[in-house]
Amino acid sequence: MIFTLVLAGLVVLSACGTPSSSDAITGIVWQWTSVTDRSSENETTTTVPNPEDYTIKFNEDGTLEGKADCNVFGGAYSQDGGFTITLGTATQAYCGDTSLDAQYLQLLGSVSAGGPDGQGGLALETPGGAQRLMFQDSGAAR
Repeated sequence: MIFTLVLAGLVVLSACGTPSSSDAITGIVWQWTSVTDRSSENETTTTVPNPEDYTIKFNEDGTLEGKADCNVFGGAYSQDGGFTITLGTATQAYCGDTSLDAQYLQLLGSVSAGGPDGQGGLALETPGGAQRLMFQDSGAAR
């Protein structure tokens, strides 16, 4: 990829390799902020009341870890031919009637596309874009 950089009125051309999209998402603790259901005529967005309770972190080795309210989970992800998440072990504690833990884990297991949203966040989508999960960088140490 070639990009143009202007410094103090001087144009500097530089060539560099294109970073893989996984590099842009790894090592960050992402907090789930909302889900938009676009599967019907009436698109609805649900805001996650406590994003810090619903996290995911993608590791450079293809593994992932996260929190679904009072539960923790692990698994793997791939960006080959789309974006897939394979959930592995997870604790199964009851987090309360208002918890979104089951919905969060179900949505993560259905992800088929995703990546940086261009505004510092992360967007993950289920097949056909029916549901779109939005995440923000928690600012946690990397």
